[in-house]
Amino acid sequence: MDIVLIILAAFASAVTGSIVIGNQLYRRKIKKNELNAVSKAALIMKEAELEAENIKKDRILDAKEKLLKMKVEFEEEANRKKNQIISNEQKIKQREAQLSKELEQVKKKETDLDEERRSLAQQHELVKKRKEELDKFNAQKVAVLEGISKLSADQARDQLVESMKEEATTKASSYIKDIMEEAKLTATKEAKKIVIETIQRTATEHAVENCVSIFNIESDDIKGKIIGREGRNIRALEAATGVEIIVDDTPEAIIISGFDPVRREIARLSLHRLVQDGRIHPARIEEIVAKTSKNIDDEIIEIGERTVIDLGIHGLAPELIKMVGRMRFRSSYGQNLLQHSREVANLCAIMAAELGLNVKQAKRAGLLHDIGKVWPEELEKPHAIVGMELAIKYKEHPIVCNAIGAHHDEIEMTNILSPIIQSCDAISGARPGARREVMEQYIKRLKELEQVGLSFEGVEKCYAIQAGRELRVIVDAEKATDERAGQLSFDISQKIEKDMQYPGQIKVTVIREMRSVAYAK
Repeated sequence: MDIVLIILAAFASAVTGSIVIGNQLYRRKIKKNELNAVSKAALIMKEAELEAENIKKDRILDAKEKLLKMKVEFEEEANRKKNQIISNEQKIKQREAQLSKELEQVKKKETDLDEERRSLAQQHELVKKRKEELDKFNAQKVAVLEGISKLSADQARDQLVESMKEEATTKASSYIKDIMEEAKLTATKEAKKIVIETIQRTATEHAVENCVSIFNIESDDIKGKIIGREGRNIRALEAATGVEIIVDDTPEAIIISGFDPVRREIARLSLHRLVQDGRIHPARIEEIVAKTSKNIDDEIIEIGERTVIDLGIHGLAPELIKMVGRMRFRSSYGQNLLQHSREVANLCAIMAAELGLNVKQAKRAGLLHDIGKVWPEELEKPHAIVGMELAIKYKEHPIVCNAIGAHHDEIEMTNILSPIIQSCDAISGARPGARREVMEQYIKRLKELEQVGLSFEGVEKCYAIQAGRELRVIVDAEKATDERAGQLSFDISQKIEKDMQYPGQIKVTVIREMRSVAYAK
């Protein structure tokens, strides 16, 4: 037991000693770390001071460099300003010297002017004295003359003026009379010469149009196809084109009758295509007629363009070109309108060249002078006025517009070109056989007949056929019943009897056709 206690006591004292020794060692270690930290801090502070010193030196160097650079720039700017100021001063000195020189010149001129003024004043005084002396001398002479002639100066002057006036009037009248007679003789001779030379230099064919076209066929077997079963094909063709198709015993020919040349041409070309195709039935006929109408419109434009190119006319509005093409299918008193207008254009060009006028304007006015005749709308105005309004609308030259409007004396002529257009129009129409008055009246009567039919409500198309002996009216099936169609034929016939003058009788045929169309898809 005692031994155990002794051992425990010894162990306790050993442990206690170890603890004491451990504490001493820890304290020494802490002290050593503190010493190391202090030395490190001192070292860091020393390095920071050195680095700060280096940064300070760098900043001072940069500042010195910038200051030096700014100093150099300032000196350069100052030198530039100084040089500019010196240059400006030199310019100012030169300007001052120049102004001084000019001032001296001005002073010298003023001195010269003063001398001239003094000289003029002296001359004026001298002239004034001379004038006074002359007036006194003239007064003395007048007094002597009055004493001799027993007349005052005013009375003598009046008598002299009257005698000279009578003599001058007599001589002037005689001179004017001689000049007028010579001018009339010369003008008449020259005008005749120009007109004759113009007519001789213009050679034009004169084809008088009629109201029928001949369609030639290879054999008479085709006539049956054109007529169709129970006449359906020929009726469809007449209804679509507005002409009369005459199929008679004439060998290898079919006659197309109609007063409108455009309709006749559409019918002729449509027949040609149908015969070539071989499929002739109502639906195909309507399709071909529609295509042909479109082709005719294109051909009209092509004819107009070819005409203006042939005549050397440029810058014409497209609408006017189209109307020029329509002239090809229009006649005036039996004379083809396009041929007549081309002839007038050439005549005007020749006459204008002879007179030294603008040839291009003369050609332009000659071609367009009858443009009002092909205007599609029916207006209650002379065709010359309509043509002038169209020319103004499409911005033609005022001289050309006046020449168009004045060629039948509807308006006053304001330039020399207008009487030339009128003369050339008369020359073209006055040739033997060039025109037929009856044809123009006939076509006008047929147009009026169609207008009567179109004036009624529900009428879609109206065609005058058989030389005006029949009026074929096509009505809209949805707007007019069968009873209305019957009443319409009577009303149209009554209006024709009331408003128109015509030989024989006119048959009014009203056609009402109902169609139903559907497509299988």
